[in-house]
Amino acid sequence: MRRSIPAALAAILALTLSACGGAASSSTASGGNDGITTLKVGTIGIGSDAAIKLAVDKGFFKEQGLDVKTSVVANPPAGIAAAQSGQLDLTYTPSIPLLNALGNNVPLTVVAAADGYSDQAMASKDMTKVDDTGLLVAKDSPIQRPKDLEGKSVSVPARKAQLEVTVSKLVKDDGGDPSRVNWMVLDPSSALQSLNSGRVDAASLVAPFVSKAISEGDRLLASPGVAFFKAGAVGIWVTGKSALAKEKKAIEGFRTAIYKANAYANAHIDEAQQLSAQITNNPVDVIKAGAVNYWPDKVTIDDIQRVDDAMASLGYLKEPVKLPADLILGS
Repeated sequence: MRRSIPAALAAILALTLSACGGAASSSTASGGNDGITTLKVGTIGIGSDAAIKLAVDKGFFKEQGLDVKTSVVANPPAGIAAAQSGQLDLTYTPSIPLLNALGNNVPLTVVAAADGYSDQAMASKDMTKVDDTGLLVAKDSPIQRPKDLEGKSVSVPARKAQLEVTVSKLVKDDGGDPSRVNWMVLDPSSALQSLNSGRVDAASLVAPFVSKAISEGDRLLASPGVAFFKAGAVGIWVTGKSALAKEKKAIEGFRTAIYKANAYANAHIDEAQQLSAQITNNPVDVIKAGAVNYWPDKVTIDDIQRVDDAMASLGYLKEPVKLPADLILGS
């Protein structure tokens, strides 16, 4: 018997509703005479959102009889809570928050890949061009390897979320003990300031703060994203049980359109980066100086299982989540 949505997710839901800018009401408006179905989709305002913007602008959703309305939610768990409750039809989440939700018996279905790393990324000589996350230390820091972070203060945007998990794996794989790291929660801007002032020993940052830190003389110690996730999907589009039951055909149309947009974005990087700059409110030269987004053409159970096993080995899950056979739409 499935447990109801956990209290933590329920609390987040209240924040989500204000972020979505609407009162509690049915999120899906099936088409009227024009045959158009409206889907409400949660995003988190990152550069890879360029693909869904392209799908809207290029008419890829319209080709599938869809009118997609996007809104920025506070964070992936907030989007998951809204999708589970039916406030959103689909939402963006990396695989780590997805697994946390599945581990709490939140029924979700993976619809499509949103972002990730290509096979070529794994062989790149410059990880700053493929990994939009980075572990930075000051130029003259005595820290030379992840194991050296034991007993040191390391900033993360949130506890037990993606950057803490991925940096923890770097430390463990280097023979260190992640439990001996002093994690400090700081937003990226504050983390960079704290790194440069010596308040923290290392900072876990996301683009465009990674390239900004390097431009200010800080040293890239490691690229935790590529090392942790490997090639495949990292960010994914998910839907809740109620939306899938009500609008399965429309959600399948979303999958078709978003994969067309993903392929277009990969083939037109300059155009996609212009949109990424608009979405993140950053100059386009800052976007171009950082990692180049990659939009996969599929998401596999292995992409999620690999993360599942790693989280369990690091202690972020008591045991690997038993992934449903029908976790991925159409599998």
